[in-house]
Amino acid sequence: MTGDTIYALSSGALPAAIAIVRVSGPAAEVAAERLAGQLPEPRSASLRRLRAADGAIIDEALLLRFPAPNTATGEPLVELHLHGGRAVVARLLDELSTMPGLREAEPGEFTRRALINSRLDLTQAEGLADLLSAETEWQRRAAIESAGGALRRQVEGWRDRLIALSARAEAAIDYVGDEDETALDEHALGAEAAIVAQEMRAWLVQPAAELLTNGVKIVLAGPPNSGKSSLFNALVGAEKAIVTSIPGTTRDIIEARIDFDGLPANLLDTAGLRASDDTVEQIGVERAFDALSQADIVLWLGNPEDAPVRSNVILIHSRADERVDVPEGSIATSVRTSTGTAKLRSVLLARLRALLPPFDQAALNRRQRHLLSEAADALTGAIGRDLLIVAESLRQSLASVDVVLGRNSTEEVMDALFGRFCLGK
Repeated sequence: MTGDTIYALSSGALPAAIAIVRVSGPAAEVAAERLAGQLPEPRSASLRRLRAADGAIIDEALLLRFPAPNTATGEPLVELHLHGGRAVVARLLDELSTMPGLREAEPGEFTRRALINSRLDLTQAEGLADLLSAETEWQRRAAIESAGGALRRQVEGWRDRLIALSARAEAAIDYVGDEDETALDEHALGAEAAIVAQEMRAWLVQPAAELLTNGVKIVLAGPPNSGKSSLFNALVGAEKAIVTSIPGTTRDIIEARIDFDGLPANLLDTAGLRASDDTVEQIGVERAFDALSQADIVLWLGNPEDAPVRSNVILIHSRADERVDVPEGSIATSVRTSTGTAKLRSVLLARLRALLPPFDQAALNRRQRHLLSEAADALTGAIGRDLLIVAESLRQSLASVDVVLGRNSTEEVMDALFGRFCLGK
């Protein structure tokens, strides 16, 4: 793959004031010379007239070249900053397509080459993917931490210690001498392996990155006509759900992505929970129960005695302007008078902050948690065992840690990750 030279539009949708086309690979500078003639000094922007093979002027553009290996991809890299008209960019891309050894980049291929050429590791690439898809401030700041190498530094620290422990285990296996000294080595190895395993498990119990990426799932539930859809619309700030006085108006899940002061959440309005002979309503109730089972936070608008017995339930006393007796432990709300809305938002913000990973701390995604769990299990299984088993367990743990960093990643993992990127990234 890296023998080809790739190109793509790397800036936003056209038309735009400026468009940036990137070219990366062994023929990048040759392609730039064919377009612009003599190239400027490395990392120095210079205005050039871009010409097609037949001499026709394509555009005037700023040209920058970046010699390998100190580039974003680790390869020779050229950037062309031209006018962002659709016809201008299309003409340039057509011209690049005619050059030998050049082809249009696949999604995420620039970043994939950076990984292959050790310009970043897999945890940073995953953080970069999260950064590109970030919708809230909390997501952006957390992704910056991952893309900047916060998780990589932690995992590499474990890796260095595992390498040192493995070296000592191998030396102890080959050690010829006093048995007491060998036994002492085995005890020390086990104790240090246990510390590494404990540190890994401390990371495994922290909030998962998926909550941050996908948003905390907040489900409004309760009987029909309890005010769920009205509260849903009030929290979303738009008339998303139909509100009527007819019981059973909501038949299906209505979902909205919301930003609570930079914190990502998915708000779900559900069908009223009751027995019904209506087939469609029965399906809606089944889906409501399914949403309840997967909820991170439940806003219960029914009788408190009927609420699900879970720690993630917030009791809501709706229509507080009509019903003055507020049950203990419930938040009184009224969409009509805006009563309790500010208090409910404050309670939700506190719950969201408790559930989500801190933005200044790298969080583990599903892939990383699975691998670190394997690594910790291998170390735990080695403690107090025969030295040969300890050495093999250390090797297994180290192998799992290497996959976290992408040093032994499968093509399937890489394809899934880089498929999330756009062509020019």
